[in-house]
Amino acid sequence: MLDIATELHRWAEEGREFAVATVVAVGGSAPRGPGAALAVDTEGTVIGSVSGGCVEGAVYDLCGQALQDGETVVERFGHSDEDAFEVGLTCGGVIDVMITPVRANAPGRTVLAAALSTVARGEPTALARVVRGPAELLGRPLLVRPDGSYEGDLGELDRTAAAEARALLDAGRTGTVELSADGSHCPGGLTLLVESSVPPPRMIVFGAIDFAAALVRAAKFLGYHVTVCDARSVFATRARFPEADDIVVDWPHRYLRGTATDARTVVCVLTHDAKFDVPLLKEALRMPVAFVGAMGSRRTHADRERRLREVGLTSRELARLRSPIGLDLGARTPEETALSIAAEIVAARRGGTGVPLTGSGTPIHRDGQEPIHRDGGEGSAVAAA
Repeated sequence: MLDIATELHRWAEEGREFAVATVVAVGGSAPRGPGAALAVDTEGTVIGSVSGGCVEGAVYDLCGQALQDGETVVERFGHSDEDAFEVGLTCGGVIDVMITPVRANAPGRTVLAAALSTVARGEPTALARVVRGPAELLGRPLLVRPDGSYEGDLGELDRTAAAEARALLDAGRTGTVELSADGSHCPGGLTLLVESSVPPPRMIVFGAIDFAAALVRAAKFLGYHVTVCDARSVFATRARFPEADDIVVDWPHRYLRGTATDARTVVCVLTHDAKFDVPLLKEALRMPVAFVGAMGSRRTHADRERRLREVGLTSRELARLRSPIGLDLGARTPEETALSIAAEIVAARRGGTGVPLTGSGTPIHRDGQEPIHRDGGEGSAVAAA
């Protein structure tokens, strides 16, 4: 539900009563992953999505019922063999959805409101909720902060649940955790869905060129916090990159060495100038970032690789470099090139092959959850059933 936290926070502040439907488990091919949510208030207003349209109508009705009877329930939706357009996932997958009423005096409303407020302020937050266990605990929330402090009440499992939620928050992941009555990992006890709300991943684009301007637009669409860096102040300007979050005038390698990066950071080197590329890539390829790509022809790449070996990079380090950057789309324009780069980044992040789905036999949706970002996005790929 944190993927719609901004809107839900407004509803909570206005004193509205509402029900939230959250995807808590997925099997097979499904359009949305755990954490995806849809909410309905007492006036019938709806926000969010749990399936991209397949089962929204049925979930809407269940939310209305939950508001009436005050009961939290978990419902399973799968493919309908008799009629693919009846309630069911026409893509062939299975999803479990938990519907939780958030009424004025509902247990846990205070904790949920605090979680929504924390996310709305842009602070890292983990929200753990019981999705399998005793009926009296179903849907009960636990708000966990980066320092390990928490709000909520799961009885004897508070500390264990908070520790597990914090671990997922530290990793920036959304997923489920199994706990037994004694707090150990064991099927048969409680199952918690832990949603992590973290800052958007960073993309750092080096080289203030026209291709960079197009890539900034594509990256913002995918939910990245985008920085453009170039040593030439005449090119690195707000007028040329109005959609960038940050514009930095500095030597690329010096800026990268001093800025904050993590395991989700994407580095795109578009300078294709050895005096910038070599010291920059020497830094980048030794950092634990998610993706390092560099623009240039195959001849430029061969020369760049030779220079990088000369400054001490190993074959293993060079194997991390994606160059020439982008998938083979036959791109010509800056916009087409930006699309090819963005497509390769998504494929690397999601474990895709980059080959056409037609005739490939590869799974359309792969396992693994992304964190929920503060801007309301959930990962950076757009999935379709």
